[in-house]
Amino acid sequence: MPQTLRSLEVEVLSLPARTRARLAKSLLLSLEDGLGAEPVEWEAEAERRYREIKEGRVAGIPHEEVLREARARRK
Repeated sequence: MPQTLRSLEVEVLSLPARTRARLAKSLLLSLEDGLGAEPVEWEAEAERRYREIKEGRVAGIPHEEVLREARARRK
């Protein structure tokens, strides 16, 4: 991953959850038909997951851990 993308990723992950959700929605919509699901379905899924975290039904994973696991899978 180029350094600029890595630094952007770090910066974005430091944003508040609601802001990241808006950005994620915008990015997903920009992919249009390449998703395999309608954008409305992705929005509903993101909203459902956000509610589950806010209500304490599921625990979030620290972004450092997610990044570590993703990097390990790339190798």
